[in-house]
Amino acid sequence: MRELFEEAAGQTPPDPQGAIRQAARTPLRKRFYKEAGVTDAEDGFAITLDGKPIRTPSGRQVVIPSRELAEAVAAEWAAQGEAIDPSTMPLTRIANSVVEGVVDRVEFVSDDLAKYFQSDLLFYRAGHPEGLVAREAAHWDPVLFWAAETLGAHFILSEGIMHVKQPDEALQAARAALPDDAWSVAALHVVTTLTGSALLALALAHGAREPGQVWAAAHVDEDWNADQWGVDEEAAARRATRLRDFEAAVAVLAAVKAVASKGP
Repeated sequence: MRELFEEAAGQTPPDPQGAIRQAARTPLRKRFYKEAGVTDAEDGFAITLDGKPIRTPSGRQVVIPSRELAEAVAAEWAAQGEAIDPSTMPLTRIANSVVEGVVDRVEFVSDDLAKYFQSDLLFYRAGHPEGLVAREAAHWDPVLFWAAETLGAHFILSEGIMHVKQPDEALQAARAALPDDAWSVAALHVVTTLTGSALLALALAHGAREPGQVWAAAHVDEDWNADQWGVDEEAAARRATRLRDFEAAVAVLAAVKAVASKGP
């Protein structure tokens, strides 16, 4: 089992696409358990395989703050066939990454995430055609307006791909709006790497945009090209895989919010 966790938990900060590529290069392990379950644990819930709690490579028990989320992780283990495929276990990968590499380094992971604010997807706009320009504005401007009005983060836009240095005040304001718990930070890092936008991830975390809006905003250019030239089947398959990881990160954020809303 140690090898499985090294594959699934070795991404710090969490990198879902890297984990999938690694899994694709590694022979799949044979399933060694009959049942996956959930049991109470200190500060949360543990995942069990044949009654034994799972642990990371360093020996840490995987404890999840929400029963609903823990049951979803256990369901990933239960759904495995004769072989265990980590690429089909996005919640497990996030959980293992949190316990193994984020919980003691929240600031480090947050700083890594915040680097995306320096060159966020939403800053770099097409100059033409008009339809694409309008579509980018429709999806991206509401997020930038929210960041400016709610967070006080005023960013500079650019046409094309020429890098623009963002104001330190805007970067600091966006960084200050990041959550401070390991689970949310890990989930937002996943969303950021999948979408190319820390601002979209931040808007999602604060409820300024819905998951579907975030996913659509992240694929404006891709969808525009598909409308013009047709859908690329390989690209569509990769996008479906990314969507599964995105939905896992969204589920983590929702679970953390639900636990927080219940209070101590």
